[in-house]
Amino acid sequence: MLTKILPKNESSLDRALRVALGLGLLALVFVGPQTWWGLVGLVPLVTGLVGSCPIYTAFGISSCPVAPASRGGHA
Repeated sequence: MLTKILPKNESSLDRALRVALGLGLLALVFVGPQTWWGLVGLVPLVTGLVGSCPIYTAFGISSCPVAPASRGGHA
């Protein structure tokens, strides 16, 4: 059920970039200009950690590599 709501649709690189961006934006809350706009960093951080982007799901996009279809095992 959860995979229907939050399908894995991000590649490893996509996830790593999202986590880095999220942490960078969150740093704005504590250092630098100390603005609350840094809380926007929660969005890419959470989507990067979960591996699912709701916008990707809505538009049918996926940066995740396609896994090869498994064969039944009958030769």
